[in-house]
Amino acid sequence: MNQTYINELKNHIGAEVTLKGWLYNSRSSGKLVFLQLRDGTGIVQCVVFKPANEELFEQAKSLGQESSIIVTGKVKEDTRSSIGVELDVTGLEIIQNASEYPITPKEHGTEFLMDNRHLWIRSKKQHAVLKIRHTVIKATRDFFDENGFILADTPIFTPAACEGTTTLFEVDYFDDDKAYLTQSGQLYNETTAASLGRSYAFGPVFRAEKSKTRRHLTEFWMVEPEMAYAHLDDVMTLGEGLIKFIVERVLADRREELTVLERDVTKLEAILAQGFPRVHYDEAVKILKEGFAKGELENDFEWGGDFGAPDETYISKQFDAPVFVHHFPAVIKAFYFERDKERPELALGADLLAPEGYGEIIGGGERAFDLEFLEKQIEAHNLPKESFEWYLDLRRFGAVPHAGFGMGIERCTAWMCGIEHVRETIPFPRMLYRLKP
Repeated sequence: MNQTYINELKNHIGAEVTLKGWLYNSRSSGKLVFLQLRDGTGIVQCVVFKPANEELFEQAKSLGQESSIIVTGKVKEDTRSSIGVELDVTGLEIIQNASEYPITPKEHGTEFLMDNRHLWIRSKKQHAVLKIRHTVIKATRDFFDENGFILADTPIFTPAACEGTTTLFEVDYFDDDKAYLTQSGQLYNETTAASLGRSYAFGPVFRAEKSKTRRHLTEFWMVEPEMAYAHLDDVMTLGEGLIKFIVERVLADRREELTVLERDVTKLEAILAQGFPRVHYDEAVKILKEGFAKGELENDFEWGGDFGAPDETYISKQFDAPVFVHHFPAVIKAFYFERDKERPELALGADLLAPEGYGEIIGGGERAFDLEFLEKQIEAHNLPKESFEWYLDLRRFGAVPHAGFGMGIERCTAWMCGIEHVRETIPFPRMLYRLKP
């Protein structure tokens, strides 16, 4: 049996087609039954007329929400429809008549919806979020592929920490060895950049942070580009280019989904017309102190600290575009950051803060490439040197200035969608107290 998809129906007005999908919703009115059919590409109204076929009418009335069905009918133009067409049903095959579907049109609590995530993703808004996520990922890959980067994925099992030992998931490996789920592919990216010049990794990473904020997951997806012969400014330029590319693609390809989510697209459109401000950490601290003095921030901020969510939100509100904060204190950055030669207490790192309270979506910077300095850093951070000998080889054989960053897909997607929590931007979120379904 031939199949037509709902997003193609405008090309088949007047023709008889077959649709395969699920019953999203239904209602009846006298001699009519209106079936809302979804197939993954869209939703279309299918109309069953009782006088035309009473048996078909009774079959349609019997269907429960999310029943799987195959519908045959004639495509008819309908200006009242959001997709411009509806279907006059002439045939109906019931694959499975579902009953008592747990997610009804009424309000449900978050825990209930998360427990039923495997079903919740069928809803219109969750469907829209996952389509936008797809476009964010596709745009990300296209951006790097079109700009001379080579995909070189990195291992998920690692022998040592990258970002620090306190947020590692430890797993048993063979012969009583211990391994860790990767926090980042960055150290391995540095090796591939030394081979390929410009490389990127794209995959899941894991952070054992006991955090319950709306910005945190224990398992998320990250893209990490790395560039040989590059510096801090190159990181910020590349990051700005990537974000603008993603925004432009989402606006071009996902208008319908943004409308479903009631996203204010003017806030995204405004980003494309301007450069991203670059603010020194010292200036960011000044902004926060002024905010506290005005009574706009609850807590004062001291130089040397890392930004919390309220700090990031306040800084980003001072600008109309995403803002880079750079030159952080080295004590709050990872061991591998290059230092500012004029102020060695500062690391050559940068975070990109998204507007509208979405916080850091890019973090990266310039990597240290002096062998002696890195050996001292590994010792100071109490890291096992033997686990990093391969990494130190990059400084022994052909060391060059190099730089890169990581961008979390879920945070970026949450911002594109204008939704509050990152848990809705991945099909099956893993959080502090969430390991199922």
